[in-house]
Amino acid sequence: MKTWTLPLLLLAGGFAGPAAAASLDDVAASLKATTSLSADFTQTGADGRITTGKMILARPGKIRFQYDKAKLLIVGNGKTLTFVDYAVNQVSQWPVKSTPLGILLASEPDLSGVARIAQTTDQGVIVEARDAKRPEFGSLAIMFRTDKAAPGGLSLAGWTSYDAQGGRSTIQLSNIRYNADLSKADFGFRDPRRPVTR
Repeated sequence: MKTWTLPLLLLAGGFAGPAAAASLDDVAASLKATTSLSADFTQTGADGRITTGKMILARPGKIRFQYDKAKLLIVGNGKTLTFVDYAVNQVSQWPVKSTPLGILLASEPDLSGVARIAQTTDQGVIVEARDAKRPEFGSLAIMFRTDKAAPGGLSLAGWTSYDAQGGRSTIQLSNIRYNADLSKADFGFRDPRRPVTR
């Protein structure tokens, strides 16, 4: 079994005071209470490359990673998660609920069958999520900070995803804003495979 020492280091700094160790029920309650979220993100890819951008999330099922410089876009419209690489005009799509991010975006988060508490301290908790029925999607280590001001008392700090081949990609969140009005947020995308009509 893997030990999530690297993600735990990402939790260092900026914690609230000591609190009781969080359970899966606490994590699910925090996710459910977070109806929307916007944040800046820093992504460290499996190759060590660092990219930045902005993320917006509106549960259930909606998320958007808008990269600052990379010609990439990840967007979930409530049903489908789409990865767009504008550099090569490539689009890949999956049902949101069948991806690791489905854990964060479900309307009624149920972690009991796919997740476990991997590490917990007074400062935060790491949840390992893995769907045994879909091993091709790898696993997700989701990091939460203890924060009384956050919904449910836990602040989503980021996550590390592991693909089926062992490759690792880490997302760290900052400048998090909870439950803002995202009614006008864009969860669509421009399909680079279609010619632009004039």
